[in-house]
This record gives sequence, structure tokens and C-alpha cells, in this order.
Amino acid sequence: MTSKRLVSAVGSLLAKKGFKGIGVNAVAREAGVDKVLIYRYFGGLPGLIAAFGKEGDFWPSALEMAGGDLQKFSQLPLEKRLSEFASNFIRALRKRPLTQAIMAWEMIETNELTEDLERVREQSVMEFFQMFFIKDQARIDLQAVVMLIGAAISYLVIRSNNIDLFGGMEIGADQGWKRIEQAIAAISSSLVKTI
Repeated sequence: MTSKRLVSAVGSLLAKKGFKGIGVNAVAREAGVDKVLIYRYFGGLPGLIAAFGKEGDFWPSALEMAGGDLQKFSQLPLEKRLSEFASNFIRALRKRPLTQAIMAWEMIETNELTEDLERVREQSVMEFFQMFFIKDQARIDLQAVVMLIGAAISYLVIRSNNIDLFGGMEIGADQGWKRIEQAIAAISSSLVKTI
């Protein structure tokens, strides 16, 4: 299907050239279609970028971040939800090299297209937070806690593409990530005890 080829072309160009390589002509050429179809299917480049963010397996879904079972995840105690979210988020990001490349590009280059992807990502993250963490009565700012966990994971996953060690831990290896998961679980446990 042509619309899927266009969405795929966006991902391919972002991985190869970053956001500076994205334009209507470049995407159409990469997809092997006429640029008019970008306007017909998506209303223009911003619509196509938004579609990539939602449809292109760019960002993990709520189902994936919940470990495949939304109902079961919602029943977990807060401590377990925090640690499971972290573990699932680690796995989801580590298996998405394109997402890692795009997130790295976003750190050095911002424009209308990066902002479009950021909106998609933020909407997804906030929906997940509201589904699973907003109901908890806590004396701490759970949104900030979840954001810090997510930010730490994102940063370390991106860095793991270029370095093997961070703080003496092997972030390029599964055993290093297992240690990180265990540390987040310990932090979550300690944090919940203060609530």
C-alpha cells in the first residue's frame, strides 16, 4: 500500500540523513511514488511525520509498555508497575534502532518535524501515565518519577550505541541492562515505602 511505503520512507530517511534529509521530494523519491500522494494521503509532510510517529512502530504502545496485558498491569501494586514499566520500556527501546537514531538526532536538531514527533511521543507517554499512575494517591510527584526513569533509560539506550561502558556498567550488554532493571526495581521499592 502506498501510504505504508511513504511512512516507511520517512523512517528510512530519518535513519540515514536525520531531519535535514526529510522533505516532500526526498520522501516521495525514497518511496518511489509521486509527491502528490503525500498531500492526498496525509495533507502534507507534517501529517506524514505524525503518521510515522503513530503507525511506524516508532514508539512503544501502551500495551507493549504494560507487558502485553493492560488489565493485569493495572492490577499490580505501584512498586511493581514502576519496575515493570522500566523493564518493558528498556526492552522496547533497545529493539528499535531507528527510534534510537531519531532520538539522538532530536538532541542536536530541532525543527517543525522533530516537534511533530515529540507531540506524538508525549501524547503516548501521557496517555500511559494517566491510564496507570494517575489514580495513585502519593505524596511524591509520580509524573516526575516516571519521567526521570524514562529519561534515564532513553539516554542510556542512545549512549549504548556509541559506548560500551557508562559508570563502569556494560550498557552494550544484556547483563548491564539486567543490573539497571534491578536498580530501578530497588529504587521503586524504596520510593513506594515513603508514600
